[in-house]
Amino acid sequence: MAPELTARVPEELAGERFDVALARLSGLTRSQAQILVRQGLALLMGQQAAPSRKVSAGEEISWPPREPEHLHAEPQDLPLAIVFEDEHLMIIDKPRGQVVHPAAGHRDGTLVNAVLHHVGTLPGGDLMRPGIVHRLDKDTSGLMLVAKSEVAFRRLQRMIAARAVHRTYDALVYGTPKAEAGTVDRPIGRRPGDRQRFGVVAGGREAVTHWRLGESFGRESWLRLRLETGRTHQIRVHLQSIGLPVVGDPVYGTAPHAQGQFLHAVRLRLQHPVTRMELSFFAPWPPDMLGHLEGLCRAQHLDFGGVVERIGREDS
Repeated sequence: MAPELTARVPEELAGERFDVALARLSGLTRSQAQILVRQGLALLMGQQAAPSRKVSAGEEISWPPREPEHLHAEPQDLPLAIVFEDEHLMIIDKPRGQVVHPAAGHRDGTLVNAVLHHVGTLPGGDLMRPGIVHRLDKDTSGLMLVAKSEVAFRRLQRMIAARAVHRTYDALVYGTPKAEAGTVDRPIGRRPGDRQRFGVVAGGREAVTHWRLGESFGRESWLRLRLETGRTHQIRVHLQSIGLPVVGDPVYGTAPHAQGQFLHAVRLRLQHPVTRMELSFFAPWPPDMLGHLEGLCRAQHLDFGGVVERIGREDS
């Protein structure tokens, strides 16, 4: 829906954040204003902008005439693969193709809709992303943390910021790396002129990805990756930047595409935010990813079981 309400930034709001100025001009709460900005429904001078963007006097802000109470996620009875759950948090094995939270173009059918149906309420001030402390891309499968209590939500946010939540991914990529292991330390930001895509850009946010070669099949390779930071599309952008795009990636990949994007959050390790118990979880590879691996082994006359055992080791 195109924005229909507009206002000019007065002198007294010059220098404020975009979301703050929108809240002051529209009568929305700060949280509601942030939702509109993140969904791309509120515009600054006719363009999408980050919530933190500083506004100038005279700039035009526009937003849709929408009731604030409509800006929240609704519970839906959807399948949910729960790996672990207690009163404070859940660990979920998210399927490929499921969006994590409602946003423009994805009002329902998301992981948040399913979790809300399961638990009733979730913590956090963002009504479209309650309980969410980190995300997986729509076409990335695997382990995700969801906070159920306010104390867990706040502590998990701090733990992720302090890099105390250890996330490991497996990926099939096109090409063969020139080394057995490496680190990509390149800043990531939105690409100029294309707000939907990210790239390695000067002045972007720090992004660090560690990788190790699990097996090479010539035209494709199996990598194990560990995130040090958690930027949007980080693994996909970093791998593309070193000439190893994820097989099946519809945005950063290269033809030919596989049936799905072969990037999977395989392990998650952390200290419980409340009980301090050490937690470690594993999510089996999706059947089509495993089937693709079997086909590569067959083509290279490799023992499938031996390859699976080798690349599946936790320290690999």
